[in-house]
Amino acid sequence: MTNMNREEIKKELLEIIDPYIDEKEVTVSVSEQSDLINDLNINSAHLVDIVLDIEEKFDIMIEDDFIGKMDTVGSALDIIEEKLNS
Repeated sequence: MTNMNREEIKKELLEIIDPYIDEKEVTVSVSEQSDLINDLNINSAHLVDIVLDIEEKFDIMIEDDFIGKMDTVGSALDIIEEKLNS
């Protein structure tokens, strides 16, 4: 899954994240600045599930040290883009 632009990646990412968001009203206001834990109330255990889903969806490998950097939607997009382009 290469040659995706950032908007396409974001759309896929939001589809992955959506099931883990309890308060559906926050889903509509998700931006790249949205903090996965604080703004979207995703617990850290679900972050691991999200990373696994991302790896499967985009056929990439995300190392543990990158997971700690995935605190916002934008940083997750940055990491996915970097992995897709490497």
